Amino acid sequence: MLVTLKEIYEYAEKNNVAIGAFNVVNFENIQAILECAEELNVPTIIAFAQTHEENNVMDLDTIGEVMVLMAKNAKVPVCVHLDHGVNLDYIEKSLKMGFTSMMFDGSALPYEENVRQTIEAVKLARKYNVTIEAEIGKMAGITLNNDGVTENRASDRSMYSDPAEAKDFVEKTGVDCLACSFGTVHGEYTAEPNIDFELVKELAEATGVPIVMHGGSGVSHEDYKKVIANGVRKINYFTYMDLAGGKGVSNQTFKTFHEAAFAGKEAMRKDIESAMRCFLNKD
Repeated sequence: MLVTLKEIYEYAEKNNVAIGAFNVVNFENIQAILECAEELNVPTIIAFAQTHEENNVMDLDTIGEVMVLMAKNAKVPVCVHLDHGVNLDYIEKSLKMGFTSMMFDGSALPYEENVRQTIEAVKLARKYNVTIEAEIGKMAGITLNNDGVTENRASDRSMYSDPAEAKDFVEKTGVDCLACSFGTVHGEYTAEPNIDFELVKELAEATGVPIVMHGGSGVSHEDYKKVIANGVRKINYFTYMDLAGGKGVSNQTFKTFHEAAFAGKEAMRKDIESAMRCFLNKD
């Protein structure tokens, strides 16, 4: 069944868990995620990031309505989320398709401009009665802004979110949840994550809204559980699911594409199930 992110957060807060937001770029991604969620009988989030279109991986017009339809037909609560939207017209296109949650990412902007544009994004979210996420701090890895896609995997503490600034941002904008930088990286890790767990707790306490962990793939289960205990309620997850699917295909020989696609889906499903169980404290 199709639900808003707010409803997902209510479940997460009540049970002191996090819900995975799994980015999708093909039909097999969606199948693997929803099959796992139904088997575990838990809510989930399927997301599409504007960067996927900018990188010519998949376009919203092709996959967006499929995501909404499959969420409606699912046996568990499913939120359909637009991830890392930097353009309000693009975000609104997803909302017209039936997406129930949106993220406006102005983290590459100067602080006051991020506030100003996020306020406009909140107005759009309220118009469609959907949940809105925003971001402060700078995440290392692949990012998207109005100038295009950039990649920088160097991360240091100067990029981390400041609790006082986060509090001010939430109060000025009225966003429902906040993506923060505290040591994770978008994409594949080239070194061990250096997560500031105390900062996560400070951010949750300062803002009073659910904290979102981006760059969620590749973190140890022990560290996932620490950030969840300190206030993270949504964990974005894509890269390591995608890598698992690739390994599932490359480790075998196939005569037909549908056999390869099925093998990739099953490999992703195992990785997704492991992540879901961890986030929900079921492992």
